[in-house]
Amino acid sequence: MNTPLVGNCWKFDDNVDTDVIIPARYLNTSEESELAKHCMEDIDTTFATNVKSGDIIIAGENFGCGSSREHAPIAIKASGISVVIAKSFARIFFRNAINIGLPILENREIFEESEKGDKISVDLKNGIIKNITKNKTYNCESFPVEIQELIQQGGLVNYTKKKLGV
Repeated sequence: MNTPLVGNCWKFDDNVDTDVIIPARYLNTSEESELAKHCMEDIDTTFATNVKSGDIIIAGENFGCGSSREHAPIAIKASGISVVIAKSFARIFFRNAINIGLPILENREIFEESEKGDKISVDLKNGIIKNITKNKTYNCESFPVEIQELIQQGGLVNYTKKKLGV
């Protein structure tokens, strides 16, 4: 987690629910690559085909609201998104994202000052976000060391296996 995550911004407004992140019609699979193909397709038909590994989502209030399915953060992570930054997250989405090792950060200012395509850098360890395109820096609360390690291990299952020596 010492190396900053750098990618292009994908911007979404308030109240992006899990049915938009991964539409219910695709929940008959848990295959990550298949979920990634349909990620965000009901809100941005270009997302799945144009997102690049390392890209970053910046969103408004209440990102991930709706049902409690883990498919939503899995689809986002499998699409190549390295981190989601939002003004706020739905509580269950927040927990599910951490459980599967998808870094998420809350920051209220960057949403207003960023545009789709801006180059963004995120230092998870120190809680520093930079909009490289706009030459602006933002601070956010970083996760405790244990949660940073959980994310670095790829989620709760891998983290637990490592702790148990399995």
